Amino acid sequence: MNRNLLSHLWLGLLVLLLVSGCAWNASAQSMGNQPSATLYKRLGGYDAIAAVTDEFITRAANDKQLSRFLVGLSTESKKRLRQLIVDQLCEAAGGPCIYTGRSTKAAHAGLGITESDWQLTVKHLAAILDKFKVPEKEKNDFLALASSLKGDIVEK
Repeated sequence: MNRNLLSHLWLGLLVLLLVSGCAWNASAQSMGNQPSATLYKRLGGYDAIAAVTDEFITRAANDKQLSRFLVGLSTESKKRLRQLIVDQLCEAAGGPCIYTGRSTKAAHAGLGITESDWQLTVKHLAAILDKFKVPEKEKNDFLALASSLKGDIVEK
C-alpha cells in the first residue's frame, strides 16, 4: 500500500476509533438494568454515520494543514477510504457492518502526525458533531475516547 493511502487512512481510522469508544461506553451502560439502544441506532444508523464521514473527509481535504494526508489519492482510493471509515464506524457503534482494515497503530505508523494535526482533527470532529446535533453526552464520550487513542496516532 502506498504512503498516500496510508496517510489517508489515519483520518478515517481516527474517526472510526473514536466512535468505537463511544460504542464501548454505550455497551457498558447498557449492561445496567435498563438496556439502551446501540450507539449505531442513537446516531441514526448507516446514513447518519456516512454523513458524518463525508463531512469529516471534506473538511480534512479543505484544511490547509490536514489536506496533505489526502493528496494523491485516486478517485477509487478515496471511495475505498470512505467505505473503510463508514464500515468501521458502523461496526464500532453496534451496527451490522464489518470493518476489514488494519489496527490504528499500524495504520498510523510513520505518517508523522503531530500534536497540532491531532488538535485540529479533534476541533473538526467536535464541530461536525455539533453540526449534526449529536447529544452532549455522546459528543463528550466521543471526544474523551479520542484522548485514549492519541498514543497510537500521534508520533512523538
